[in-house]
Amino acid sequence: MKKYLVTGGAGFIGSNLAFALERERKAAVTVLDNFSTGNYKNLVSFTGDIIADDIQGRDWFEKAGPVDAVFHEAAITDTTVHDQRRMMAANVDGFRNVLAYALKFGVKRVIYASSAAVYGNGECPMHEGQVPAPENVYGFSKAIMDNVAREFAAAHKDMTLVGLRYFNVYGPREYYKGNPASMMFHLYNQMKAGKRPRIFKFGEQVRDFVYVKDIVRGNLNALDAEKSGVCNLGSGKPGNFNEVVEALNKAMGLNLAPEYFDNPYSFYQNKTQADLRQAKALLNYRPEWNLADGIADYVAVLEKTKV
Repeated sequence: MKKYLVTGGAGFIGSNLAFALERERKAAVTVLDNFSTGNYKNLVSFTGDIIADDIQGRDWFEKAGPVDAVFHEAAITDTTVHDQRRMMAANVDGFRNVLAYALKFGVKRVIYASSAAVYGNGECPMHEGQVPAPENVYGFSKAIMDNVAREFAAAHKDMTLVGLRYFNVYGPREYYKGNPASMMFHLYNQMKAGKRPRIFKFGEQVRDFVYVKDIVRGNLNALDAEKSGVCNLGSGKPGNFNEVVEALNKAMGLNLAPEYFDNPYSFYQNKTQADLRQAKALLNYRPEWNLADGIADYVAVLEKTKV
């Protein structure tokens, strides 16, 4: 039986990944999480081990012990956090600790969460060869993580490091994220309460929304990647917020018109779109969920979920 470590495994993507590794790969899974933003409710029925500790320390190394691969999801992901030192310490220094752990125990594969935030307002479709142009410290931290990974992989050629630049992820188990949860989740709650969905004027901003089930598939495929590298994980087919509202209305059996309001942010990405050629080549990644089907599946889960 393979053994995997999932950092941040009580969070949104980490918990989905932990269950997929148990159920699809029949693996022994250990979750490492400090539970600052993760929630135990995301892991109800999980059959593996849990280490309550922080990647910014190293006390967890011996507790985790040797594994076949690490899935590194732990990070500060809230883009409204402006404390630069805190963000860099958690995301970059924490990643260095994960790599030090892998070296100590001879772990040959590390798969880590990067982000499309490294691209900022860059040209679309966004591809991995673009010069990073992050517009916030979160995106900057992920760009530096990619640099650290590239240098580490070059120095340790017996190891495989795969970075996954997530685009706009939504889906089950994001309920405990609060404000950083997806617009799908926030708009669903507004509409469920009988309120008109509130979006920025005039709902034409475009995002590469990707369902969490495709993100999990990309992570699992990374177990078989033959070389190190960084890849986009998105849908490759962006949609706008008006389309999101339309899909929610259809899935929920409603007919609520959007309520448009002024965008209060001086910086705002008007469009994101993933170029998936590298992900297809390195990971054999082919997203299965379009926007309407992903939202319909998500709504079906939300309708029977007690948060």
